[in-house]
Amino acid sequence: MILRKSHGLALLKPLFAVGVSAGLAFLSGCGGKQPSKPALPVSQAMAPAIQTPDAPLPLTHVPVRLAQTVSQKQTAQEHQAPPADPIEATIIEAEKAYTSGEANYKAGHLDAAKQDFNHAVDVLMQGPVDIRDDDRLQQEFDKITDEINSLEMASFKEGDGFTEQQPEPAPIDEANQSSLPADPNLKAKAEQELKTVQSDLPLVINDYVAGYINFFSTKGRATFENSVARAGKYRDMILRIFKEEGLPQDLIYLAQAESGFKPLALSRARARGMWQFMASRGAGYGLHRNWWVDDRQDPEKATRAAARHLKDLYNEFGDWYLAMAAYNSGPGNVQQAVKRTGYADFWELYKRNVLPAETKNYVPIILAMTIMSKNPAQYGLDSVQPAAPVKYDVARVNYPVDLRLVAECVDATAEQLIELNPSLLRRTTPKDEPFDLHLPPGTKDKYETAIAAIPQDKRVIWRYHKVAQADTLAGIARKYHTTQHAIEEVNNLQGTELTQDSKLVIPISGSAAGLGKIVYSRYPSRYRVHSGDTVLSVAEDFGVAPERLRRWNRLKGNSLRRGRVLVVYKPLAPGEPDKSPRRRRHTAHKSTPAKAEKAAAQIASKDVNSSTR
Repeated sequence: MILRKSHGLALLKPLFAVGVSAGLAFLSGCGGKQPSKPALPVSQAMAPAIQTPDAPLPLTHVPVRLAQTVSQKQTAQEHQAPPADPIEATIIEAEKAYTSGEANYKAGHLDAAKQDFNHAVDVLMQGPVDIRDDDRLQQEFDKITDEINSLEMASFKEGDGFTEQQPEPAPIDEANQSSLPADPNLKAKAEQELKTVQSDLPLVINDYVAGYINFFSTKGRATFENSVARAGKYRDMILRIFKEEGLPQDLIYLAQAESGFKPLALSRARARGMWQFMASRGAGYGLHRNWWVDDRQDPEKATRAAARHLKDLYNEFGDWYLAMAAYNSGPGNVQQAVKRTGYADFWELYKRNVLPAETKNYVPIILAMTIMSKNPAQYGLDSVQPAAPVKYDVARVNYPVDLRLVAECVDATAEQLIELNPSLLRRTTPKDEPFDLHLPPGTKDKYETAIAAIPQDKRVIWRYHKVAQADTLAGIARKYHTTQHAIEEVNNLQGTELTQDSKLVIPISGSAAGLGKIVYSRYPSRYRVHSGDTVLSVAEDFGVAPERLRRWNRLKGNSLRRGRVLVVYKPLAPGEPDKSPRRRRHTAHKSTPAKAEKAAAQIASKDVNSSTR
C-alpha cells in the first residue's frame, strides 16, 4: 500500500472526528474507584472476547500536580453558570478540549492529545459564526492553533513520528458477512478429493464447508486468489516457525482466512495483523505495542505468538476445531458452550447454536480455504503465481530515523522500506528503544555507511538527495525549503557545480522541519490543484502545516477539487529575504499569522468558489 507521507506528528488532523469532550470524560474518569460490574445476561456473557475494542491507554503517568491542576480547572469550569453569549460558550468548550489535550500530551499520551486538539479546533471552526467574523473567535483560534503547532513541532524534533499508517480491511469480515448455499456438484467433488488429500489437520466436508467453497469460487474469488498469491511472501517463514513450535503445517490457512496474509489487516473488532490479535491477547504472548510500534503487524513476531497461542488452546481443548474456535472468540466462550451442552465437539456446538455467529463461520471458512488450496487445479488456482518470499537485512538501531532517509541511504523507495517494516506505525523508528530495522537484502553496510554522515539528532529531519542532470543548488534548496549556503556548508562544497548521481546531505531548515518559530512570507503564492493532490500532499510539498493550508483557504477535510487555486504563504528559511513572487502585484501585510491568514482567505475567495470539499 503506497501512502503519501506528511511532515511532523500531524496532531492537527480534522479527518479524525472526535466526540464532544471525549478527552475530558476520559481524564475525569481516571483515578476514581471503578464501580463493580453488574452480572451480564447470558446473551452478553457469550459475546466474543476477541471482539473487545482496543482500550485507550490509562493516564497512569500524569504528574500529581498536573492532574490536580487539570482537575481544578475542570471543576471550576463545570460549576460556572452557562454563559448566555454563544461565542463565550464556544471559547470555553474549546479551552476545555485544549486543556485535556495538553494534559494528555505532557503525560506522553500523544494519540489522546491529538484527538483533544482536533476537537478544540473543530469546536471553533464549527462555532455559531465564522471565525473571521468575530475577533474573539479569531484570537482564540490563533492562540490554540499556535500552541498546538508548537507542541507538534516539539514532538517532531524529538522523533515522535509522523502520520500513522492506515490499516487494510481484514478479509475475514467479508467472508463472515457472506453466505451461499452449498453447491451439490462442488460438494461431491470435494468429498472425492478428501479421499486422497494429505493434511496434518482433520478435514471434513459438509454443507457449511461446501457453502464457503461455493463463496470462494464465486463472489469471494478475487479475495481468495489474492491471498493465495500473497502467501508466497510468508509461507517459508510460517512453516519454519510452526515446525519449531510443533504445530500442524496446515494451520497456515488460518492466517489466509483471517487476513489474506496482510500485515496491516484490521478487523471491525479491532483485531490487527496477519494473525488478527486483539491488543490484550497479543500482549500476553509478547507482542509489544506503543506509539511507534505494533508487533501484531510484524509477520514473524506475530506468527511466533500465534503458534504458541494455538498450541496452548490445543492443550486446553484437545481438539483442533475447538482450538480454532477459541482462537476466534476466546477460550471462555468455548468452555461455556461445552459446559452448557456437555458436547466437546465443534459441529455439535454449531448445530445447537451456542457459539457466536462469527465463530460458527470461522472453522468452515478455514476448512474451505484449506481444501481449495490443496487442490489448486480443481478450483482453477494453478495459474496463480505466488509472490516471492520476503527477504531482508537487519540493522539494529537505537535512534529515530525517517524511513524516507533510510530509503535514500540505500537507493530504495520509501514504499519498499514501509513494506519491509510493517510494525512501524509512523514511518519512523522509535526514539526511546532499540528497533530491528529491515533493509533490502545486501544493503546493511551501505546503510550504516550513509547514515553515519547524518547527525543522530537530525535523522528524522535531514535528507539525502541524489543529484540529477538538471539539478542546481538553488533548485535543490527550494525543493527542500532550505538554503543553498546550508547545503554547501554541510557537504563541504566548493563552487556550485554538481556531479550527476552524487548524493548530497540536505540539512532541512528549522522552518521546514519544525524547529523553532516558523516565519511565513508576507506575500501569498498560488497553486493550482492537480489530479491526485490532497491537503496533506500540497502542505508537504510547500513545507507548511496542513491545518494552516486549510485555514488560509477555508478548507475542511483532505480532498481537493482539481483546478482549484490555493493560496499558500511559504515558510522562510533563516536569513531568507521576504520577496514578492514575480509577475504579480501584492499588497504587503504585517507579518502576523491572523492578519496574513485573513488576507489570504479574502484573496482566495475572489479567485475560486469558496465551497469546501
